[in-house]
Amino acid sequence: MNDRLRLPDLVTDLSLPYRLRAARGRAAGLLLLMHGVGSNETSLAGFLGLIPDDVAVALVRFPIEMAPGAYTAFTVHFTADGPVIDAEAAESSRQTLARFVGELQSRTGIAPARTLVAGFSQGGIMSAGLALTRPDTVAGFAILSGRILPEIAPLIAQPAQLGALDALILHGDQDDRLPVMWAERSTSLLQQLGVRFEQKRYPARHEITLDMAQDFAAWVRRRLAAVDG
Repeated sequence: MNDRLRLPDLVTDLSLPYRLRAARGRAAGLLLLMHGVGSNETSLAGFLGLIPDDVAVALVRFPIEMAPGAYTAFTVHFTADGPVIDAEAAESSRQTLARFVGELQSRTGIAPARTLVAGFSQGGIMSAGLALTRPDTVAGFAILSGRILPEIAPLIAQPAQLGALDALILHGDQDDRLPVMWAERSTSLLQQLGVRFEQKRYPARHEITLDMAQDFAAWVRRRLAAVDG
């Protein structure tokens, strides 16, 4: 089997468990990928074949175990009035993620200006939560079929601190778990905050399609190339 296609080993000595595909040669950047509720880090391993070899990719596992092989950053219940979350757990996980990002940057020697965070569903939620509250830790974030938690509003950094961030919002028009209105709310908030972003919609449900994955990978390449530009 090609070593670049083999699933990296699980590492458990930092604040969060993760699997790291190290960069080949001089690292162009660090990309952290985070999974959805009830899944685990291996669910996003398919991205490894799309992200350039000179980018280190960390597949991150959330801290709360729901069942064997199933993890979450916080519990959520979907009601007629929308998602209801465990806000205390969400905040604890946000703080843990911020600590973990710093630890991983120290381990890999890759700076915040070359670090991107992204994820599917809850993974996108946590990516946005980290970037908008701690823009000093990353250069950009991507939300794939996710949303921005209203609960983080008091913690969002000042617009002047958000000026260097870039964001990507990808969402399916037929998403029945997190309807497309959440993508609309995210774009509206980013406009208010003055955060640069790109957005794209797809004829998809609550999922990552090949088109979405390819568009995401292209964004990663553009964003990291811009660091040297």
